[in-house]
Amino acid sequence: MIREANSLDKIPILKFCKDTFSWGDYVDQVWDSWLSEGNLFLSEKQFPVGICHAFYSKDQTWIEGIRIDPNFRRQKIASELVKHAESIGKEKDTSFSFMLIDTENTSSINMANSLDYDIFQTWNFYSLMPKRNSNYDIHFEKSLNRQLYTHYVKSWRWLPVDDATLSTFYKQNKIIKSNVDGKYSIAILTDSEHFDNTLIVTLFSGSQNTTLQIISFLQNYGIEKNYERIQILTKEQLPLFDSLERRISFRLMKKSLA
Repeated sequence: MIREANSLDKIPILKFCKDTFSWGDYVDQVWDSWLSEGNLFLSEKQFPVGICHAFYSKDQTWIEGIRIDPNFRRQKIASELVKHAESIGKEKDTSFSFMLIDTENTSSINMANSLDYDIFQTWNFYSLMPKRNSNYDIHFEKSLNRQLYTHYVKSWRWLPVDDATLSTFYKQNKIIKSNVDGKYSIAILTDSEHFDNTLIVTLFSGSQNTTLQIISFLQNYGIEKNYERIQILTKEQLPLFDSLERRISFRLMKKSLA
């Protein structure tokens, strides 16, 4: 049976989520947020055996946090949870469904493929330490081509760019641009809603020189705004830079719900 999770489900769920990855898991840190947002789906067989969270925004379904009790894997529980989330997305008239999967997680990629998801894009995750740095030349962008920049990352969700969102970003100086010799890079800045003092950056790299300008700005911006962590998501391979660390790569999976 699949149902909405409630506060009483937290302890049994976290018991089988604590060792999901080699470094642990983050579900314990986002559980309360997901529960308050709603659409935190739970599969149970007398007791909870799996969860998945969905976030619906205009024309898109975003599926995240699929976790299955190791004792109940390979029973298509994850597939049923995803299909349940998709069914609600269809009720909400969303046209597409997305999910993000580690490039090395072949079992999850195969599961997504079996549900007609295709690899849409590959993204790389870099971490950057805030640091004093005055060696940059950027300006705040006030006009962005939505055909070139269709999505941005907010709290590790790839969300569609729309006019209302762009208008807010322009007013808050959340879009930066570096232009060198006719080539440019763009970055969109957002605050994490689930982790304190964390800056999330969607970086569109046009050249190495402009990318380095933006990274230098981000380092200094992190210090000025008291961020503890800077997380950069980009489709490109970034150049070597002091305290910039490549962490992991992901497949952005996409499916049409129409």
